[in-house]
Amino acid sequence: MSADSTSRPLCPMHHVTFPEPGPPRLGTLATGTPVWLVTRYAEARQVLMDPRFDRSSLKAEDAPPLLVVPNLLDAPDGLLNQDGPAHQRLRGTVQRAFTPRAVARWRPWVASVVETLLDEFAQRPPPADIVEGFTRPLPVSVISRLMGLDHADWERIRNWADHALSGGAHTAEEVGLAMRDFAVFAADLVAERRKDPGEDLVSGLVAAGDDLGVDERQLVILTLGLVVAGHETTMTALGNIVVHLLTDGRAAWPGLAEDEEAAATAVEQLLRTVPLSEGRVLPGLIRRAVEDVEIGGVTIPAGGVVAVQINSANRDPDVFPPGPPDLFAPPAAPSVVFGAGPHHCLGAWLARLELGLALHRLAVRFAGLSAEFTPETIEWREGRMTRSPRRLPVSW
Repeated sequence: MSADSTSRPLCPMHHVTFPEPGPPRLGTLATGTPVWLVTRYAEARQVLMDPRFDRSSLKAEDAPPLLVVPNLLDAPDGLLNQDGPAHQRLRGTVQRAFTPRAVARWRPWVASVVETLLDEFAQRPPPADIVEGFTRPLPVSVISRLMGLDHADWERIRNWADHALSGGAHTAEEVGLAMRDFAVFAADLVAERRKDPGEDLVSGLVAAGDDLGVDERQLVILTLGLVVAGHETTMTALGNIVVHLLTDGRAAWPGLAEDEEAAATAVEQLLRTVPLSEGRVLPGLIRRAVEDVEIGGVTIPAGGVVAVQINSANRDPDVFPPGPPDLFAPPAAPSVVFGAGPHHCLGAWLARLELGLALHRLAVRFAGLSAEFTPETIEWREGRMTRSPRRLPVSW
């Protein structure tokens, strides 16, 4: 975040500008490490899918530093930092639970969670905060049920998640202390589900991990990742999308109410054009070349660090028409908002389901929903790898 961010209002995320798509060019991470920035759609997909760009070599002894303050994504034995068979074995412990077919079976109860939250929100006197009443509790409620955490202390978990994905708001010592507490929570949860398994995701993860001989520490890190990713990114996306739809995108509101398919198509366009993060390089989208590789006419030398700027790639004018998208027309190509290749986001289909149902039912129930905020009055959650509204007062 820039030094003068407290003296000027931050723009909504759909107004953030990103590097223009072009050939790979050299930049520098906050650690001083040189990095090749990849901004074009085809080249972004190539880097994310080509095994000559990997994750595990970023944790080798000769690897340059990537993060000023380590976070959850930095764990060398975590899913994100594995490649090849080791990655597939670890990913296989949870992948089956998140296939499109598996997620489709959750649609009725996710819809019931949405309706319950909207029932409760409708009882609040307007103006009411839609972040507190809907966009934050929805993904928390969903991942709570999936993981069997209905009675967990979510204020404490959110504090741990803030530290786990810290983008500069906390010191290395603060992150370390929070992650140790978070790891104890996850280790206890794994032990509990091994002793008394149920039908939840954690029980399935533990059973599959034990069958495959997955290391206990890796099971704990996977559990941490499910807790954090299961609510943080969807909450962030939904809050920022609501800002867009109640300001510049208000004309699309009636169309979202028409049917779930229209809302699902809109979600694809909204995820492509309403980013989760600003211009910072996200750790999960960094790779390292294991040999000399040519990308877009530029040779990336072996050992070179490469970062994919997905927000630029998702706006590449060679692929996507420039300007505001027609939300109800399918994108010209699949976006890379969830990545691509072996590390494609496990929770992509669940996020799509939650966002589509949330926007459709919200537009049906609150046809006259209107903002009691302006872009200048939004208070933002900052200091993380993502940025989202802290509160959004609305009326209806």
